[in-house]
Amino acid sequence: MAIPATQMRPGMIIKHNEQLHLVFAVEHRTPGNLRAFIQAKLRNVRTNAMFEHRFRSGDAIERVIVDEVAMEFLYNDGDDYYFMNPENYEQTVLKASTLGDAVEYLTANLQIHVSYFDGVAVGIDLPASVELMVVETEPGIKSATASSVTKPAKTETGLVVAVPPFINEGEKIKVDTSEGTYLSRA
Repeated sequence: MAIPATQMRPGMIIKHNEQLHLVFAVEHRTPGNLRAFIQAKLRNVRTNAMFEHRFRSGDAIERVIVDEVAMEFLYNDGDDYYFMNPENYEQTVLKASTLGDAVEYLTANLQIHVSYFDGVAVGIDLPASVELMVVETEPGIKSATASSVTKPAKTETGLVVAVPPFINEGEKIKVDTSEGTYLSRA
């Protein structure tokens, strides 16, 4: 199934140069007066080799359809991430190296889809946005309103997001999983 490069998301499996690759990270760039492009960090599923590739916005990317199983994230223990199938309660363990940047969005009981290719878990498909708790940020300004001014905020998973000045510690925020950006309060 061909999709535009702009719809590429971390955790997807794509066919690039006739081989399967897991999308680790995606960054949309628009440099000055040049055309926009997508910088993607890819991992070869067979060899585990990591590399970056630049796609034009209009490029057609072949997304590989793999077996997807609905799972629920339970917890992590070091580099091991534990998921449970809510239908039969079977647990699956995935390594951080398989998940890539998706680990920054995993919170307890998050519903995701684990992708299997030839019986081996090769990645996960995250929801479009997740709710994360802010654990560390500068104090909020009382009269602050939404503007172009932002401040860094560290979330419960360790992800650092640029947020408006009215966000305080202990608040839940909605974060876009494709770009890691603040969307709104949760």
